[in-house]
Amino acid sequence: MTDTLPPGFAPLSTERLTLRPFRAEDAADLHRLINDWEVCRALAAVPYPYSRDLADDWITSTRASIADGRAYHVAITGHEAEKEVVIGGAGLRIDPAARTARLGYWVGRRYWGHGVASEAAGRLARWGMANLDLTRLEATVATDNPGSIAVLRRIGFRHVGEGMETFQARGGEHRVLRFEATRDDLFGHAAPERQEGVAKPILIVAACALVDLDGRVLLARRPEGKTMAGLWEFPGGKLIAGETPEAALIRELKEELGIDVATACLAPLFFASHAYDRFHLLMPLYVCRRWQGTPHGQEGQALAWVHKDRLAEYPMPEADRPLVPLLRDFL
Repeated sequence: MTDTLPPGFAPLSTERLTLRPFRAEDAADLHRLINDWEVCRALAAVPYPYSRDLADDWITSTRASIADGRAYHVAITGHEAEKEVVIGGAGLRIDPAARTARLGYWVGRRYWGHGVASEAAGRLARWGMANLDLTRLEATVATDNPGSIAVLRRIGFRHVGEGMETFQARGGEHRVLRFEATRDDLFGHAAPERQEGVAKPILIVAACALVDLDGRVLLARRPEGKTMAGLWEFPGGKLIAGETPEAALIRELKEELGIDVATACLAPLFFASHAYDRFHLLMPLYVCRRWQGTPHGQEGQALAWVHKDRLAEYPMPEADRPLVPLLRDFL
């Protein structure tokens, strides 16, 4: 589903940092920070010494890889005396066939011990899982790098094995620990297992299949910060007390997409009934072919108009999946 990948990389912010594409003028700072034995020895693909020409070539290559969606290698920047400074780098290298990405990161030695790596790597990992077509993130770290091992555990990665990897700066193979993280690891899931004998509450969520003149259906991607971030779903939301499903959809579609829908344009079609760990979801699905305005992601969520025959290609929450073949046959 490469058509859902972003065309570039908008800068990401944290409390203290900005992650943005490298610029040509970053080469001197990049070279100064990474041409350090203590930094290079921890990075498998980086030689030592690290020349200035390598810094220039690397920056050029990162911009090309972002442009075609092969990888997202970005600068970690902060501020000193109100001036932006490069303090490290982070990246995701994409394997589209496996729907995985490999996470890497480094920070200049003078910035060690300040939580920079965790803040930056965690932000990029969450962005990647929420915005790219991925099911899993992977990372490896040398066994003699306890600081980086702690970073991966801190941001939600799990230790899944060991292996050997060639480190250019060290001139040979070295033992590494292998880590991975799924969507649940980074964002959590619906809820922990309920206690036996305790009834699950019923949660009613109204959803809508907006169908355009070409017969395509609008899907919205759950944004970073929400449970199940990165999965695609039919727009809609929870009913509030005393609200009908139709009223909830009219409100939610206005809030989420910026469109106006009349009750008469909402036709009930199917419903989903799904047991999550701590609640039971009941989700009526409506179809709507007429509305006012152009749908836009009002909450920063990505949108996709999808032909009915391609709906199954988009990863969805468990409750939405059974509705796809029913909707496809209806349309």
